[in-house]
Amino acid sequence: MNVMEKETFRVYRFRWLVLFAFVLIASMTQVLWITFAPITSAAAQFYHRSDLMIGLLSMSFMIVYILIALPAAWAIDTWGFRTAVGVGAILTAVFGLTRGIFAANFNLVFISQVGIAIGQPFVISAITKVAARWFPERERATASGLGTLALYLGPLAAMLLTPFLVLRFGISRMLLLYGIASAAAALIFFLIAREHPPTPAGRDERVLMLAGLKSMLRQRDFIFLLIMFFVGLGMFNSVSTWIEDIIRPRGFTISQAGLLGGLMLIGGIVGAVAIPLLSDKSRRRKPFILLALIGLLPGLFGMTYSTSYGLLLASGFIFGFFLLSAGPIGFQYGAEITRPAPEGTSNSLLLLMGQISGIVFIFAMDAFKSPTTKAMTASLLGLAGLTVISIVLAATLRESPVQGS
Repeated sequence: MNVMEKETFRVYRFRWLVLFAFVLIASMTQVLWITFAPITSAAAQFYHRSDLMIGLLSMSFMIVYILIALPAAWAIDTWGFRTAVGVGAILTAVFGLTRGIFAANFNLVFISQVGIAIGQPFVISAITKVAARWFPERERATASGLGTLALYLGPLAAMLLTPFLVLRFGISRMLLLYGIASAAAALIFFLIAREHPPTPAGRDERVLMLAGLKSMLRQRDFIFLLIMFFVGLGMFNSVSTWIEDIIRPRGFTISQAGLLGGLMLIGGIVGAVAIPLLSDKSRRRKPFILLALIGLLPGLFGMTYSTSYGLLLASGFIFGFFLLSAGPIGFQYGAEITRPAPEGTSNSLLLLMGQISGIVFIFAMDAFKSPTTKAMTASLLGLAGLTVISIVLAATLRESPVQGS
């Protein structure tokens, strides 16, 4: 396959610029999503609303994704990634700006937040489509890993920058600055992104979305992969949401919780680069999916029981490193085993599972916390149990026919 790939297909250095433009706009959608999470109490006071209402500004993205995921997947696979991501970029820029311009009006901010949320699936569901259009098969997990970085870089930037900007400029100006940044990212995407290189970078034959959807939902391995994403992404969303509540009963502070959340994301960024690169080098997917699921368990147990702050931080890094490294490999594995189903459809379905489970897990963890100590130990052990089930399913997966041949 490598010989044929070298003889038949050509790669272009411009592919890295296209990927950069995609990562930039995708990161901004994530920044705008999580903007209010690190300043919930300040935002509640500014808008004279409850913490729950401020939380809904972020939660709206999960709800909207469930409704828009399949239409966005159809758009990506029918129009191509440049047009579909362009639609998402325009929505991100326009509503990012209106959110900043009308920052003092909570109702208009909420409407703007929903507008940004509608655009998000058109952007983040195109990760594997960008990889398929511009990268040879031997580099696609790496490209997906770098594309997936946007899902981690955006929240990390928001967690670090938002409190600083609010303290220096106030909430209204912070929102306007983010709106200007989102418009700039959209402009850069339109200036740089091209649908495909002058000649194909690798095989990219795909069927129509509905036919592909029917075929992929009949594949045992893809069903198992959906279950693993349901557990993994739901775990990431819920643990990130409740990070302070998880460690507060053991005497840790808000600032310590913030650093723990940051280290989780930094670990994820390192893992999302390193592990997919190893996967591409070895031309294997299954062993690295298994490695990620097994490797996250020590980190999860450390965050559940650790009373030492140093051990807690190390556990958070390990948890993020392995859990988030599974994402890009899983996306690429799903695209490979469902070929010739469209990449946008498989990508969207996997992300959709995480949005559904994120909402379920967030409410479940709150419901099952200890009524006396408020500890979430039982919920975290439940997540560990679901991870063990995912490990069993991963062990039965067949290797990707593209990479394992």
